Amino acid sequence: MPAPRMALQLYSVRHLLETAQERTLAQVRALGLHTVEVYDFVGRSDALSAALREAGLTARTGHAGFLSPDTSSASARAARLEETFQAARALGLESVFDPFVAPDRWVDEKDVAATAGLLNQAAEAAAAHGLTVGYHNHSQEFVHEIKGISAFEFFAGLLDPRVKLEIDLYWAAAGGNDPVALLERLGDRVAALHIKDGAVIDDPFFSGAPFDPADTGQVAPGQGQIPLDAALSTARHARWAVIEFDHYDGDVLDGIAAGVRYLHAKGIGR
Repeated sequence: MPAPRMALQLYSVRHLLETAQERTLAQVRALGLHTVEVYDFVGRSDALSAALREAGLTARTGHAGFLSPDTSSASARAARLEETFQAARALGLESVFDPFVAPDRWVDEKDVAATAGLLNQAAEAAAAHGLTVGYHNHSQEFVHEIKGISAFEFFAGLLDPRVKLEIDLYWAAAGGNDPVALLERLGDRVAALHIKDGAVIDDPFFSGAPFDPADTGQVAPGQGQIPLDAALSTARHARWAVIEFDHYDGDVLDGIAAGVRYLHAKGIGR
């Protein structure tokens, strides 16, 4: 299988974008990145598309919260999907990943199955737009077990084959997984990886305490405890290796530059 392509999740530079979007995007491009993963793009896709184009960047994947709870009306869900996919097309995206479903939706079998059902419905709607959809994990999806496996893997087993997974290696480890073994079990359902490193922490989301990204202890790829080398070798079907920091002590652009060098050393580029 060909090596995945490199991208940056723009959430990593969210604070810089708030005050100096044009300069920040130019700095990202100057680090040798050609592709980014966007977030919070619905409702601002035209402006964001223009800004990326001006910086010489493209986006092929994005994060958007399109999985409504199963108490939402069918018409409201359909409208949300339509708005999301129209925005994705305007940006030139190929895939949209929902990045977070609340912890309490990963406890009961019926709730997990309902989330999988919503994602399968979204896959059908996305196909009409020439798009694919998927889910991006954190750690809360792995805390509880259903029928002897984690809620996340139970969920994965219910998904339409068109639905893909973006595995955040750092958060998978925080959920108590060996990320490499997880990737082996998930196989070709994994379309993208989030390349993120640091000390292995415990899941912070089920505690109910406010989550502070500064508590994650994330470091440049290759400098922490996450087995990134083995994960990249195992995820043979992944199309994207996406650098991301929830928080970085110091200049995040330095951390991103280190991530670019790390992936280049693994033969992963544009």
